Amino acid sequence: MTTITEEAGRDLAHRPTFRGIPAGAMPMVAFLSALAGFIGAAAYTHSAGYFVTFMTGNTERAVLGWFDNDVLLATGAITLLISFGLGVIVASLLRRRLWRDSRHGAAVVTTVALAVAAVVDYALDRTGGQEVGFIPIAFVAFAVGALNTAFVKNGETSVPLSYATGTVVKLSQGIESHVSGGSARDWLGYGLQYAAFGGGALLGGVVSLLVGGELMIIMAAAVSAAAVLLTAKAKRAALA
Repeated sequence: MTTITEEAGRDLAHRPTFRGIPAGAMPMVAFLSALAGFIGAAAYTHSAGYFVTFMTGNTERAVLGWFDNDVLLATGAITLLISFGLGVIVASLLRRRLWRDSRHGAAVVTTVALAVAAVVDYALDRTGGQEVGFIPIAFVAFAVGALNTAFVKNGETSVPLSYATGTVVKLSQGIESHVSGGSARDWLGYGLQYAAFGGGALLGGVVSLLVGGELMIIMAAAVSAAAVLLTAKAKRAALA
């Protein structure tokens, strides 16, 4: 027999507090956001400046590259856009058919894609160079696209992990709401997500000074694999 206090605590734990997800999921939001930031830093610092998290930038590059007579820039940006989108599509299809209502599936796809990127990079460049080639970077973009399907509500992504622009907008609106009489809860979740993404990028930048691109991708794959274990463990705990 449960007490009123226990019922209230259970209700609080499952109350949607941030983008429609329970408060207990916030650590995973922060962890995966940091992973997205780290992956983005790994790709940018050890390539020709490719964006794997910033599709707004890739869209502008895809358009403006033609005006600057930089066909490689434009086609590269288009390819990354397609790769990112394919990551979202594949992970969403697998979620619909194999792991409905589970977050670990997105991390599984991300881990596999990052592992493939590392293998392809090694196969194409056995010299151990610092820079990662474009083909492996395309797999990294696929991985980030898949990662963005970790949190889904009503068939749509509720927490876009790599979409920092939208997070900043929501954060700013939450601050305005707090100033206008709301509470800190109006913006704290967005602040945490943005800080986690930026922290992951910062960590990636620091690590990039110490190791090469291939090793950074391997490290990102290892962290993503850890995310698989954590999300699977969280699911088992929720079912217990």
